[in-house]
Parts: sequence; structure tokens; C-alpha cells
Amino acid sequence: MKRNKTITSAIVSSLLVIFLILTGCATYRDMPPGTVVNITGQETKLKNLQNVRSPVVEQETVTVRPLSEPPPPPDYIVGSYDVLSINVSKPDFSAMGATSGSSSLTESNLGAGTQTTGYRVDGKGNIQLPFVGTLHVSGMTLQEIQNRLMKIYPKYFKDPWVIVDVKEYRSQPLYILGQFNNTGVFYMDRPFNVLQGLAMGKGYDASANPRAARIIRDKKVLPVDIYELLMNADQSQNIWLKSGDTIYMPDNKNRVVFVFGASKGGGPVAIPPAGLNLLQAIATVGLQEIGYHARRVFLIRSFSPTRGQLMLIDVDKIIQGDALPMALTEGDIIYIPKSALTTWNEALGEMLPTLSAFSAILSPFVQIKYLSQ
Repeated sequence: MKRNKTITSAIVSSLLVIFLILTGCATYRDMPPGTVVNITGQETKLKNLQNVRSPVVEQETVTVRPLSEPPPPPDYIVGSYDVLSINVSKPDFSAMGATSGSSSLTESNLGAGTQTTGYRVDGKGNIQLPFVGTLHVSGMTLQEIQNRLMKIYPKYFKDPWVIVDVKEYRSQPLYILGQFNNTGVFYMDRPFNVLQGLAMGKGYDASANPRAARIIRDKKVLPVDIYELLMNADQSQNIWLKSGDTIYMPDNKNRVVFVFGASKGGGPVAIPPAGLNLLQAIATVGLQEIGYHARRVFLIRSFSPTRGQLMLIDVDKIIQGDALPMALTEGDIIYIPKSALTTWNEALGEMLPTLSAFSAILSPFVQIKYLSQ
């Protein structure tokens, strides 16, 4: 008898629960399809949870203005170490009828027929010509040199015919270095833009890191994003190259971050295949006991040669378990202040000497934004 009562009680309880569920859903059953109901407090809780899980206190995206320069002149400009071909003779029109309008060059009065000897431009921009002597040609176009000789040679020859050309291009080197399939020194024979310069490298191999590719001019990295140019056809990055420019394509093998400031062994820290987080990087180099302010760790992150991010990290929050470990990316710069710095300007002022010492291996963005002056 008691067993039957127990079973009956359980059935009644189950029916009551089902009734309450159906009653609670009755309100939603009356709503039209597609109705969105906000659950009060959940959005705020989610935001609070995200804030708790992130160690980033402040962050600022920083961009570098792209390089804007006028296009170069279309004609080749002669410079030092070019070899010029100068042909001086006089036209002979006597055979025009027999050759259907063609013309030939007769022997000139230079002594041994038509003059086609190469003349190398010396370091001062001069060439040495018979009869003429020293002639400054650096900075001139071929047409300008030809016009000048046409004014000089009539003093020595009657009706001279002068043709000037470049026999060897040697004054405008372009250096293609790194993980290109074809590296070396190339000499530009006309105005070249970045894409034309990259084409000289005939592509790059699988180990290349195009995101970190850079153009170096006068020992400074230019604000040019080669990756954006190649992958997204951003023509604003396709600037004109100049004599002596270097296009460098690094590899992706040596992936490192940098830890500077109040650390015993500051410098580059290799990123293992499994990745590296902020605490691991700091632990790798060690901390000096004096002057360490964990709540003010500054991080510079580079996205491209023209865009980066400044972040202020609360390391204590990670240590206490109130925030997730922060994963680092290649090229990150972590600066552990030696004093209680409060602004990025103060931090940059303290870290610039160290950044300058490591400038050759830092990301292009850091070199352009902070070390170009």
C-alpha cells in the first residue's frame, strides 16, 4: 500500500514539474517568430568576464604615414661608374637613292673611323674625351649630353653627327637580399617601382616572411608594407625606388620577442614551436629585485611596417589568476620599467637607448616609428 502511494506521489510531482515548465513557456509560445528577448544582466556579466580575463589595461593603435614622393624623371640620369658609348661621325647622304632612303656613317676625323669606345664616368661625374678633354656628365640625360657635344664638336669637325648611349649601367644599384630566389646587385636602367624591384628577385622561397619584408634607404627603413602590396594590391605601397635602395626579405625561422628593462639578461627570446606567453618570456630573462613594477609592463606589437599597437599590461592580474596568460607574437617588445612609469611617453623615453642598440633586428614598424629620427 505504501509502495502504491509512493508511486502515485512521484507521478503527481512529475506532472506538476511538466505543468510548471509548460506554463513558463506559454508566454514565449504567444510571441511571433523571430522575436528577440534580452536576458537582463547577461550582457553586463559577459563584458565584466571579458574585462576580468584580459590583462590589457590600456591599448593604442599607432600608424605610420605612407611615403609620398613625386615620380622620378622618365629618362635615365647618368651617374658615376656608368660606361657611355659616344659615336661621332658625319652623315653621308650620297647613297640614299641606292639604298631606298637609308643612310650610312662615314669615317670621322677622330683618326680611326667611327668612335664607339666606352667612356667610364669617374667618381666625380666626369668623362675624358679626345679633343674635348674633361666633360662633366653626371646628373644629365643622354639627350642633354648629346646636345652639349653637338655644340662642342663643330669647333673640331664639320657637321658632326653625335649619338650617345649607355654601354654599361653601373650608377644606380638595387640590392635584392634575403629569401629571394635571385639575390644580388642589380643596376636600374630606368625608373623602377617596388613591384619591378621585387620582380628582379624572381619570387621568394617557402621560408620567407613577407610580413617582415622591408626597404632600406640611407640606413633607414621606409614606411612601405610589402605584404599589403603583394597580397592586397595596395598601390599606395608601390613607391619609386632610388639608387642604393635595398629590398630585404627575412626568413621565418628565427622567431623571437624582446624583453628589456629591469631584467638580468634582457634581449631576444626565442619563440618555441608551442608558443610563448608573457610570463614565460619574463621568466626566461629573469628580473632584478630592485625597481621592478609588475603592474606597469609595456608592450609594443607590430602588425606591419606601417601599423602597430602599444599596450599596458597588468602582469599581477595574470599571476593572481584573474586574467588569462597573454600569448606573444613574433617581434613583440616587452619593457619592464625600472621605476613607476605612468605614461607611454615616459616609457619610450626610458627604453629608446636600448631599442637603438638592438635596432638592426627589431621589427620594421619600431625602426620607422621610433628610431628613424
